[in-house]
Amino acid sequence: MASATWDWESRIGRRVRLRDLHVLSAVVQWGSMAKAASHLAMSQSAVSEAIANLEEALRVRLLDRGPQGIEPTIYAEALLKRGNVVFDELKQGIKDIEFLSDPTTGEVRIAAPEFLSAWLLPTVIARLSDQHPQISVRVLQADANMLQLRDLHERSVDLVVNRLPRDFADDDLQIEALFDDEHFVVAGAQTSWACQHEITLAELADEPWILPPNPVVNEIVRDAFESAGLKMPSERVTATSILLRIHLLATGRFLTVLPQSVLRSVAKQMEFKVLPIDMRVKSPPIVTIRLKNRTVSPVVQHFIEHLRAVGKSVSARA
Repeated sequence: MASATWDWESRIGRRVRLRDLHVLSAVVQWGSMAKAASHLAMSQSAVSEAIANLEEALRVRLLDRGPQGIEPTIYAEALLKRGNVVFDELKQGIKDIEFLSDPTTGEVRIAAPEFLSAWLLPTVIARLSDQHPQISVRVLQADANMLQLRDLHERSVDLVVNRLPRDFADDDLQIEALFDDEHFVVAGAQTSWACQHEITLAELADEPWILPPNPVVNEIVRDAFESAGLKMPSERVTATSILLRIHLLATGRFLTVLPQSVLRSVAKQMEFKVLPIDMRVKSPPIVTIRLKNRTVSPVVQHFIEHLRAVGKSVSARA
C-alpha cells in the first residue's frame, strides 16, 4: 500500500495534468495533432509534448496511427472515459462557484431559538427580501437547551443567532454581539399585579411562574431573585413557546419574563403589561456565531450585514 501511494504521488499525481488530458481529448476528437493544435490555439509541438508527457507518466502508449488518422489505444479510451467524468464534474463545480459568488441569489441557513422569531428574524428577513428577492432563507429552530453548534460544525447551517452563557468559550468560533436584549417581568393586563405602580420581586416569589427550559434565561431569573436575597421561584409551567406563554399570561394566572425583542413585536397585540421591576441582572446580548476561518458566501454576508443594521438600530434607541 505504501509503494502504491508513493507511486501515485511521484509518477501520477504530480505529472498528469488536466491540460494534458484536455489536449488528448482534442486529438482523439479531431483525429490529428495538427487539427487539434489549430482548435486549441496551440503549436503542434506543444500538443505532441503534452501527449508525450502523459505517455511517460502512465507508461503506456495512448495513440496509434491508423488509416483514418490518429486513433486512441485501449489505454487512451479508458483514460478519457474517466477523464470526461472529471471534466464534467469540474464544469459543475465552476457553475456552483458562479452561483455561490452571486450576492443576489442563493441560500442562507440559520439556526435560532424560537423567541427570535417574534421580531428579530422577521425584521431581518423582510429587509433582505426587499433588496434581494431571489435569496432563500432556511431557519432551523434551535433547541432551547442547545446552541446548535453541532449543526454549525457539520456545516448544516451557516450561522447561529442566539444568546450565550456568560462563561461560554470556544476558540473555533467567531462570536459577534449584535445588541442587548434585556428581560422584563410580565403579567396579564387585567391582573392585580398590573395595577400596582410599585412592586418588588419579594411580592412575586410565591406566585405561579411560566419559565422556558432555557439555562440562560433561568440563570437570569435566579440571579435576579438571589441578588434580592430570595430563592428562585418554582415554575408552575415550563414552556419554550412564546405564543403559549403569552396566551397563558392573558388568563391572569401567571407571571413570566420576556425579552425586549419579543415585547417590541407583541406588546400591541396581546393583553399583558410589563411590571415595574428592576431585574438588577444584565441579560447576555444576542450574538451571531459562526466558524472561524470559514469563508461565507456573499448571501450569508448580506444576512449578517442586515442583522448588524437591525442590531445597531436597537442600540441607537436604547
